[in-house]
Amino acid sequence: MTTAAFHKIVHTIPSAPGVYKYYNEARELLYVGKAKNLKKRVSSYFVKHLSSYKTHELVQRIYNIEFTIVDSEQDAFLLENNLIKQFRPRYNIQLKDDKTYPFIVIKNEPFPRVFLTRKKINDGSEYFGPYTSVGQVREILEFIRLNIPLRTCTLNLTQHNIQKKKFKVCLEYHLGNCKGPCEGFQTTEDYEDGLRQVRNLLKGNLSPVINKFNEEMNGYSTRMEYEKAETIRKKIERLRQYQAKSTIVNHKLGTLDVFSILEEGKAAYVNYLRVENGTIIQTKTITLEKKLDEPAADVLEFAIAELRDTFNSDAPEIIVPFELHYPQEGVMVTIPKAGDKKKLLDLSQKNVNYFREELNRRKMLRLDGKTDAEKKAVLFELQKDLFLPALPNHIECFDNSNFQGSYPVSAMVCFREGVPYKKDYRHFNVKTVDGINDFATMKEAVYRRYSRLVGGEQPLPQLVIIDGGKGQLSAALAAIEELRLTGKMTLIGLAKNEEEIFFSGDKQSVKLDWESNSLKLLRQIRDEVHRFGITFHRKKRSKGTFRNELESIPGIGKSTAELLLKTYRSVKNIELTTAESLVDLIGNSKTQIIIDYFKKKMN
Repeated sequence: MTTAAFHKIVHTIPSAPGVYKYYNEARELLYVGKAKNLKKRVSSYFVKHLSSYKTHELVQRIYNIEFTIVDSEQDAFLLENNLIKQFRPRYNIQLKDDKTYPFIVIKNEPFPRVFLTRKKINDGSEYFGPYTSVGQVREILEFIRLNIPLRTCTLNLTQHNIQKKKFKVCLEYHLGNCKGPCEGFQTTEDYEDGLRQVRNLLKGNLSPVINKFNEEMNGYSTRMEYEKAETIRKKIERLRQYQAKSTIVNHKLGTLDVFSILEEGKAAYVNYLRVENGTIIQTKTITLEKKLDEPAADVLEFAIAELRDTFNSDAPEIIVPFELHYPQEGVMVTIPKAGDKKKLLDLSQKNVNYFREELNRRKMLRLDGKTDAEKKAVLFELQKDLFLPALPNHIECFDNSNFQGSYPVSAMVCFREGVPYKKDYRHFNVKTVDGINDFATMKEAVYRRYSRLVGGEQPLPQLVIIDGGKGQLSAALAAIEELRLTGKMTLIGLAKNEEEIFFSGDKQSVKLDWESNSLKLLRQIRDEVHRFGITFHRKKRSKGTFRNELESIPGIGKSTAELLLKTYRSVKNIELTTAESLVDLIGNSKTQIIIDYFKKKMN
């Protein structure tokens, strides 16, 4: 949608809180956003100078705008979150972790059972969690089994069935793990007392449980039932050990949620610590994918809403590393500078840093320092997984890089025997492509690389990786065909998002096992070409090497030239665009300078 088209409808947008939805011409939902003032927020997308190239791309695709008015900013916040979950619009932040988590349930039934489940059913049962680890749940349930006698059978223990003496106690009763409610040996009140202890334990509130056991132990001791007193003493000891295993911060802190964030390119990692009664009872780190270069505060706000909803948190206070607007009534936002809350925030940051490092470590396969046999084993695996005609001892990978849609360059890295061979790394300053054209840039880089190898009678690689999807792969193959090298080496495209592998002519992509050595090696090569290309780009920018044709026009500065290239992608497109469009972007005087320049250039 153009700025002119937007100005025709802006009067229909209310100055009220609500949610706005952007659709493309095919009626696909592109983006959902919330606003305290809909007119003001939506209008900000149609200003002359957009800070983000990706946001500009979104605006170009908008065909229709819909909005929903709500009563408050909090209602807008909740509605936005629900719509994003339901429709997953392509330009909204995406949560990469969509696993289901286990709960501990106290079943709504006579003499309720306590067990693990992954399904929440609206049947009146109590659910605790979700938990991030099945192992953690099993450990808690085993601890409950050893300390709080509850039934584990599935018998229908109605009072009618018990009175009819339909059941007999089982081995669990004789082992002391159950008090035999099936035969009427345990009252409902006594069983409920055990459940109260379970609830306290699951909430991290162990003091009432320990006090209850102390009373029982003292009672047995008074009656000189020392064997039973010793059994209770052991339970108290286990409870204290369990408490010691939890991270106790300060009981006076009460219940709160702690969040920290780490950004890395398009990815953001958010850690969550759930604190109840001064005890950290859960921790979880999630990965999010940014779509519009959203600021950290927006990403963190989205993650907080997602995590609090997922883990059913109603904590009245949240701890965060920087100021953000979290529009939920009754929730206090704290940015601690010192004390126990600052220690919690530091611990959360330590967790998110470790998560990122561990994720990167698992994604990579380092063959440096490995034996020849170990390297060969991985290369044989890659040959098998990709059905390569020859062992890929020599692999090369290409990637394009640009700065906010301007100044394209290309990079190529070389791996021999599975390890980087930096002597053969190459950079390519784009020479034949006008503006930003990923496909043409890739074709030029591939053509230049292999024309030199052929001209110098140097050996070709067995495998060439093109960082990108089918379009970049097709462009690279066109260069190979022009050089008459078709069939001399295998070319594959490696898509960035899903890590899909494309072969020429195949409609379906290939997806390797996430943990396979083959994919780990491909990831390492792909990330190395990213690093090499970006480093080259930064050096050139810092030296002021980049200069485009527009900067040579008197009266057009670097910032204006960059804005034009970000918007129109090439000098040729700027030359062909209308004066009205240019005026909206850079104003009347600079538009006239640009028009006069191109007229003079044509004469």
